[in-house]
Amino acid sequence: MNGWMLAATVVLGGGGAAALWGVGTGPPARRVIAQNLTTSAVCPALLLLAQGYGRPAYVDLALLLALLGPVGTLVFARLLSGDLDGGRPGAWRLTWAAAALGLGVVVALCVATGPGRAVVKLLVIGALLIGGNVIAGRALSGGFQGVSGG
Repeated sequence: MNGWMLAATVVLGGGGAAALWGVGTGPPARRVIAQNLTTSAVCPALLLLAQGYGRPAYVDLALLLALLGPVGTLVFARLLSGDLDGGRPGAWRLTWAAAALGLGVVVALCVATGPGRAVVKLLVIGALLIGGNVIAGRALSGGFQGVSGG
């Protein structure tokens, strides 16, 4: 076991436990936040595992998850908009913590990988992950002005 796999284990353990607690307890708003947290924890863990095992296919899975995870959160927020109206969750601290985690992992991997096409892919994944989480967090915490149901 190397440091990359240890870091992936810590990220999956912490993020997975928090997501499992969020899904298992509380109202639908907490469950939607937990779904977003799952994406925010699994995507950096896949990047760390790709570096630890030396398997670039895991980076492709992380790219797919970074693209589809926040979209799934927005779909759930739209479908559950009636249930979320009573008490919008305050997910900003969690959103920024997940964004900082994603940024830290992407920067560390960019430094370890060196210049090349892999760095461009990592930067795209980081932009999708951070931007998607910020947009999904905004949609969950009150939505955008002028848009009904989200």
